[in-house]
Amino acid sequence: MKHLAFILLLITILGCKQNSKSEFIALKSDKSSKRERTELDKNILKYVKYKSDVLALINATVFDGKGNPANENQTLIIVNGYFQAIVKKSEIDLPKGATIIDLKGKTIIPGIVGVHNHLHIPRFPFVGETASKLYLASGVTTIQTCGSASPQQEIELSKRIEQGKFIGPNIITSGPYFTGKGGNPNMIIPRNENHIKDTIQYWTERGVRWFKVYRHTTPSDLKIIINEAHKRNAKVTGHLCSITFEQATNLGIDGIEHGLNSTSDFRKNKTMGICDGSREYMDELTINSKEVKQLQQLMIDNNVFLTSTLAIYEASVPNRAFAEERTLKVMSSFLKSQYRERRNDFDTQKSNDNIREKRLKRIMEFEHQFFKMGGTLTAGVDAGRHVVPGFGDQRNFELLKEAGLTTEEAIKVMTSNGAQILSKPEIGTIEKGKKADFVIIKGDVTENIRNVELVFKDGYGFDPKLILEEMDGKFGDE
Repeated sequence: MKHLAFILLLITILGCKQNSKSEFIALKSDKSSKRERTELDKNILKYVKYKSDVLALINATVFDGKGNPANENQTLIIVNGYFQAIVKKSEIDLPKGATIIDLKGKTIIPGIVGVHNHLHIPRFPFVGETASKLYLASGVTTIQTCGSASPQQEIELSKRIEQGKFIGPNIITSGPYFTGKGGNPNMIIPRNENHIKDTIQYWTERGVRWFKVYRHTTPSDLKIIINEAHKRNAKVTGHLCSITFEQATNLGIDGIEHGLNSTSDFRKNKTMGICDGSREYMDELTINSKEVKQLQQLMIDNNVFLTSTLAIYEASVPNRAFAEERTLKVMSSFLKSQYRERRNDFDTQKSNDNIREKRLKRIMEFEHQFFKMGGTLTAGVDAGRHVVPGFGDQRNFELLKEAGLTTEEAIKVMTSNGAQILSKPEIGTIEKGKKADFVIIKGDVTENIRNVELVFKDGYGFDPKLILEEMDGKFGDE
């Protein structure tokens, strides 16, 4: 079948219009046209609406993921799961035998690349199988788990998905969290330097390429973690508190999570190396001040990325902490009861927590400024409370726009920037030679990123409705 598809494409190449000859010559020599994609098991194919080796998408509005404005009336040719051409319809003849999909009135964006997308939530150390389905149905085609409560289960699920035996995004796995004395006892609390080295060696030999440090990690331990991880071609990110952004940057950390909410550089009465000090800085700090910009510039100069997790912070703001109907539908009875208890507490107290609302706005301002200064801003859902995998990623897009990013910029943050920090150049943008991981949105993505019609991964077109109809009450029911 794949050889037939390639022959059909070559026939089309030979008979194409003169004004697109150079485009087709490039196509013919593109090695990606000869690539073969993973075959999917029958239990996965039941969610797939389009599985043709040769696809032609016409009349599409396309955001390429690079921060550029949308291109309208585009035709996209996909062969064996890779983009072969993205041009105006008038510039190309459609391959004979291709499956044609008319996308008039619809928008294409790259598949979302989430880089703080756990496969666990509080009280549930592994929700990978349900989370994976929710991620993919929402347009998330690649995730980095940013700390794991069950690393071996993550690795096994990642392999099953890669082999076409389970449905979900491509999973970039993480090792167990590192923390320090006084931290979560379920995390790695290093006994000594060898304990750190042995832990990193063990998990990198099993394919893990990311480690996350948590709030109580000491500067001396962080230095060892970074050095050892880098020796083994792995990266380190952190939810910081005991360590300042400045310290972590100077020690060589690759990324920092949660933005202003985990910045301890400006805490009053802080003990260096200890997670303490007041959080008044969240209310008093001038975001566009010289000291804040200097810190952000230091991160930028050292190629330290910043991950936005706006959706989970919003879930703690009383006048914003409302679960939408689709979220309640997929949540287990236990998670719904927890949500109703929190919501009842907010309502009973008649709380209008302006402090948290203002802090959310300041977190947004911090991230917007970092991005505009040239920093690499990424995003992830950090699922918890009533923020569920996938749906929360979509909410992040809306909140990034509320923070002041344009549609093009928000898409870039959530796609190509994520691919960049994951060292995955084959994904994150829509361009010739890249993997056909993308999302089709009904209407204008600017207005409704939640209106996902199809999710393509490796050129297979998954139907979100078929996935979600099986998810009622499943999330948090493991």
